[in-house]
Amino acid sequence: MTMLHELRTRAASRPAHIVLSEGHDPRIVAGALEAVREGIARITLVGSATIVTGLLKEVGATEADLIAIEDPATSDMTQEVARTYYDLRKHKGIREDFAAEQARDPLVFAAMMVRNGHADGTVGGAVHTTSDTVRAALQVIGKAKDAPLVSSFFLMALPDNHPSGRAAMTFGDCGLVIDPDADELAAIAASSAASHRQLLDEAPKIALLSFSTMGSAKHPNVTKVSDAVSILKERHPDLAADGELQFDAAFVPSVGKSKAPESSVAGHANVMIFPNLDAGNIGYKIAQRIGGCDAIGPVLQGLTKPANDLSRGCTAEDVTNMIAVTVLQANGND
Repeated sequence: MTMLHELRTRAASRPAHIVLSEGHDPRIVAGALEAVREGIARITLVGSATIVTGLLKEVGATEADLIAIEDPATSDMTQEVARTYYDLRKHKGIREDFAAEQARDPLVFAAMMVRNGHADGTVGGAVHTTSDTVRAALQVIGKAKDAPLVSSFFLMALPDNHPSGRAAMTFGDCGLVIDPDADELAAIAASSAASHRQLLDEAPKIALLSFSTMGSAKHPNVTKVSDAVSILKERHPDLAADGELQFDAAFVPSVGKSKAPESSVAGHANVMIFPNLDAGNIGYKIAQRIGGCDAIGPVLQGLTKPANDLSRGCTAEDVTNMIAVTVLQANGND
């Protein structure tokens, strides 16, 4: 069973209600239908009722598929969304008419359905930018009280029978935090480790990455990573974590043994923490486009309830996979 199949199977064992904010996009509709037919989730699509209904017919959906539609222009929930949004943001000086306008924004509407308990999680970003998607999630759903920051990660499904023997890895942060300091980097590592365990049911082995391995180079950028390792180990002594490590030292057992012989993580890491967004974004896209990995994400972590972002280059299959991830996150929040 592949990692992606296993994700879907685990989600289907305990389906949740997921609202998709971009019901006017054919990929979203097709991915939603697949999720419903696999029993992964109950689905609500947000958008123009006419457009969404037409797209559902195009992909072969029937009334038996029980996909709900909420059109912010006519929904009974729109007034509730506007009222709650105003209460949330009035300290910023917004007016009630602005709140009413925002309630018709599908990203805000979907996030508010989650906040108000009408859905368990939301997925967007096939059309909207990451900044728009994350902004709605932060403003409406909000950061979890015990989370130092909101960050993101990608689940990277390696090709079948990969020489490394690995089925999947977690890469963070590749989509949100641009230049984390040592404290933030440690927090991203801890959150990514928890997400890896939750979604893949596997003990995390965390490598904090750099262009240096265990002091082989001296530079403030290296110091930031080694400081993050110290902070992480102090706060979470139970986690298997090491660094700074070059990617080959973290991934290849023979290189890890040569470059970091005292490390139990070197050569065996399954959670890769990149030092900044430049490295993370470039790294995951190289793994995806040259290495043949399937990339699911960016998955957000540190929110009160699940809200996730898709790449604008996503496929319908990517949408189904992200729905499965969001279901598993929702179940973990229970």
